[in-house]
Amino acid sequence: MIIGLKRGTVELVEYKEGWEEAGRECIRLLSSILGEKAVAIEHVGSTAIPVIHAKPIIDIAVGVRSLDKAMECKDVLERNGIIFHGEDNPGQLLFVIGDGDIRTHHIHFVPYNGEAWRNYIIFRAYLRSHPERAKAYDNLKLQLASMYSDNRKVYTASKDSFIKETISEARKMSL
Repeated sequence: MIIGLKRGTVELVEYKEGWEEAGRECIRLLSSILGEKAVAIEHVGSTAIPVIHAKPIIDIAVGVRSLDKAMECKDVLERNGIIFHGEDNPGQLLFVIGDGDIRTHHIHFVPYNGEAWRNYIIFRAYLRSHPERAKAYDNLKLQLASMYSDNRKVYTASKDSFIKETISEARKMSL
């Protein structure tokens, strides 16, 4: 199974069975490094949703009590090939695994049970349990990937309203 994609580009591929195991392997590694600093670690993003296309990059969300505590692990993470890339979104720390410009994993540190954590979990769960919504997301992603294959920022931003709408739908159903 091949994972990895050049930084800044967009290429979607059909779901691969090996992505689930790659997610579990990364979670095991992170658990061994972080110990109790990680409250929970989950495989999120499109590689965690079997019915849709995805960039071949494993996304992991690490729920922590505080981002400061997560930064205490920066050196040991980097010694294990998990490189700090800053605050990719307000209140989130991004670490990546990859070789040069090729990224294989994006690891998002977020406050556990904060809004970003809940959004990662509810979005994944909703798409897994609502195949019609997952198909709509897949269609949108394929259309955007054909338009913005060399501009991941625009591709990602263009999905934002769909993601927010889906999270809102999911929250209404869980009330």
